[in-house]
Amino acid sequence: MDEKAGQSLKQRILSRLLALENSGLKRSLLEPTGLDLSSNDYLGFSRHPRVRKRFAEAVERLGAGSTGSRLLRGHRTEFQNLELRFAHFKGTESALFFGSGWAANLGILSAFPTADDLILSDERNHASLIDGMRLSKASRVIFPHCDATGLEQLLQSQPCSGQRFVVTESLFSMDGDIAPLKSYAELQQRYGFLLIVDEAHAVGLYGASGSGLIEELGCSDQVWLSMNSAGKALGSSGAFICGPTWAIDYLIQAARPFVFSTAPPPAVTEAIDEALDLLEEDPQLRLNVLALAVQLRVRLGLQPEKSLILPIHIGENSTAVEAATRLQRTGYDVRAIRPPTVPIGTARLRISIHAGLSAQQLEVFAACLQTTLQDIGI
Repeated sequence: MDEKAGQSLKQRILSRLLALENSGLKRSLLEPTGLDLSSNDYLGFSRHPRVRKRFAEAVERLGAGSTGSRLLRGHRTEFQNLELRFAHFKGTESALFFGSGWAANLGILSAFPTADDLILSDERNHASLIDGMRLSKASRVIFPHCDATGLEQLLQSQPCSGQRFVVTESLFSMDGDIAPLKSYAELQQRYGFLLIVDEAHAVGLYGASGSGLIEELGCSDQVWLSMNSAGKALGSSGAFICGPTWAIDYLIQAARPFVFSTAPPPAVTEAIDEALDLLEEDPQLRLNVLALAVQLRVRLGLQPEKSLILPIHIGENSTAVEAATRLQRTGYDVRAIRPPTVPIGTARLRISIHAGLSAQQLEVFAACLQTTLQDIGI
């Protein structure tokens, strides 16, 4: 390494790190501690005895790794069987399993849109969707958050000689609000765009079968592709793209994160399959968790939406960090969310509800949270 060049880069990076620290934006890696109020393990499946047992048995049978990409030597019958089951679960023709939701979103948005196309994206979409759009050659337009009227105005005013795509999350991961998918579905019928929905935080929690908000809101026929995480309510890892067979077949050929990534450990398919069994057997579990979330929302004076994600808006970065640190010291694992994850000036605490919590625990936490916010002047 050229020592002079290395020193120059070192100084540049140290300056950036100092700027992050001075603005309250420097991150730290923290071990889980105290009562979990920050993870996405909404149904507690990551530590469910049946899921753990089946995963361990599968590792013994299938090995610790896949040894290659699905197109090289990493494919297994277990992947194919789970994809068939998940497509049925979502009510689509086909599904394709990716190593992560990030890889899945990059795969969709880098593979399909071309230079003549137009992508319309909710202003608060996840970073993986944003990066996928950046990799595409299509034009991009941002529409106001969860605003069907604003979206329609852009559909009317923005020229496009090719295909139009509308991209949204169904349950937004940092705001905890739900996209008006029914309104988007009505617009889709009038304007003929292709609707892509990220269901990462909705799978396992909504709808008669637990498949997500697309099912609950009755929009299945209008959604072209959905991304569905297995690393949140399903308690494992990876993600499924679900949609028509022709689109899934093309992703196998053209989605670079799929083609060029080592396949996930095949044993993870068994853990996900067991989680789906649990969903089928106990629909009351997700209803109980949603009820707990409504209870805490009411207690804190928030809108009583059926959302397991509760944002407590603070504003200043350093104040949000202080509030989170105080709660952690009290025994509650709450994390501060700051830019660029959320817009500048909207730093917040992100509270998430899961099946391992009780009504009494949430009541005590609510009192502690309110005291903490008062102490720091919120």
